[in-house]
Amino acid sequence: MKIGIFGGAFNPPHTGHVKAAETAIDYNQLDLLIVIPTGIPPHKTMPCGTPPPDARLLLTKNAFSGISKAQVSDIEIFSTNSNYTIDTVHSIKKQYPDTQLFLLVGNDMYDSLDTWKESEKLLSSVTPVLLPRDVTPISSTEIRSLLTERKGIEYLTEQNYSLIIKHRYYNAKPDWDWLREKAYQKLDKQRIPHVKACEGSAAVLAEYWDVDICDAREAAILHDITKKLDFNENMCIMCEGELPVKKYSIDNAKLLHAVTAAIVAKEEFGISDTVADAIRSHTTGKAQMSTLDKIIYIADYIEATRDFPGVEQMRKMAFEDIDKAMKAGLEMVVNDLKSRNIIPDEDTYNALRDLGDKK
Repeated sequence: MKIGIFGGAFNPPHTGHVKAAETAIDYNQLDLLIVIPTGIPPHKTMPCGTPPPDARLLLTKNAFSGISKAQVSDIEIFSTNSNYTIDTVHSIKKQYPDTQLFLLVGNDMYDSLDTWKESEKLLSSVTPVLLPRDVTPISSTEIRSLLTERKGIEYLTEQNYSLIIKHRYYNAKPDWDWLREKAYQKLDKQRIPHVKACEGSAAVLAEYWDVDICDAREAAILHDITKKLDFNENMCIMCEGELPVKKYSIDNAKLLHAVTAAIVAKEEFGISDTVADAIRSHTTGKAQMSTLDKIIYIADYIEATRDFPGVEQMRKMAFEDIDKAMKAGLEMVVNDLKSRNIIPDEDTYNALRDLGDKK
């Protein structure tokens, strides 16, 4: 057999790694390529935001799953000691005796092979395979940097990108188009224009009131993602989230989506507690609302597709006195609910009392 060894941090594994693996397999006619994500590298520390070993192993398996001759090994990743290539090669030799081993290395690694631990013994055990620079035109370091800027999605599999965003590995922030697509898939088609308009209003208000625009956009994009679920589906999410459900009934089912949207957005898209709070309070309000909470509530109320008596006054008020706009919106809701013999939620009254205390 001809077996290749492809070690590295794979932090994260990307399309360049996969292309390098495919090229090496074809060019060297390998029967098997063993991909080995490192555990504790001997000469460097892992960067901030690095996934735990089991997660990095999963990301690597996902990335190479399309290559039939590739096998991802955990021989190093769970080790609590520094891992040297010579030791790993020795272990593979034991597992696969009478095989020809090829060691895949990049240019920088190739130039320093003679400094590696027991280099002479290593080079007598393996045939180095130099990976051309154009095979891996981008590095994991560069991708990690791109991820913090909501870029780099094209270098990762969809499965891995979703996992990275879900857990916010590498301090990653979701690509806007990707996040919108995922959110819109959860909506009824007729609700998408509202969510788009809500995002626009939230961004403008956030800039005006000096609040993080990205937080406002994330909250607005995700605020209705459970809106189309029925009462039982929403209640299941509530139960799974271990939240109290006793105050909810079929009569106030519309209130559930704000709470469940916050749960789902946190579980699937890794949103911050700040963004989750804004989503959670966008329907009823609550006491001690942050400025972001108020912005999402108001943006949902006055976005461009809304058309009701008093909306223009609300839109103007939102840029003059945000507390006054909140109070006006909450009072409209209370009056409308009472006119239909519906008891307003206690959080709405708490929000009104809180705003009244600020006079």
